[in-house]
Amino acid sequence: MKKDFGKQTILYPMPVLIIATYDGDGNANAMNAAWGGIHDTNQIGICIDPSHKTAKNIELKKAFTVSLADASHVKECDYVGIASGNKVTDKVKKAGFTVTKSEFVDAPIINELPLCLECELVSYDSQTGCTVANILNVSADEKVLTEGKIDAGKLEAITYDPVNHNYIKLGEIVGKAFSDGKDL
Repeated sequence: MKKDFGKQTILYPMPVLIIATYDGDGNANAMNAAWGGIHDTNQIGICIDPSHKTAKNIELKKAFTVSLADASHVKECDYVGIASGNKVTDKVKKAGFTVTKSEFVDAPIINELPLCLECELVSYDSQTGCTVANILNVSADEKVLTEGKIDAGKLEAITYDPVNHNYIKLGEIVGKAFSDGKDL
């Protein structure tokens, strides 16, 4: 028997996305966002509250990067989510992150996080925060590759547990997509 929880924002897994932008002066900013995912082919959709500095930077630059938070950087990734870029001007540095400018968009890549999507803004709704962007490039650190492909086990991406407010490491393989169901 199932228990009803009513209308809530509960979905598993909920990726922990680190959104990085530049402001008008070229300063890097980053925030932690859990409400996002693939929107369409080569597009990402993320909910970014209009009050965030990241939202203002995205509207200004029309670009941002999205890195997956990993188990090795939980504290740093959590910090960029709890410190406001409107109040802490150098929170990327305070988190211990370094950045490199993307070759594809006017946004910073966080060097310490192993997987990055480089994105160009398609639309931003300043009322709802709904953000859609084209993914122009995906870059991955060689340390998370096996035979030239991204290895989820090595990536050690984390997911957000919205009920218990925990971060959980992903990575265990439990089946083969587009294959296991053929037995039925």
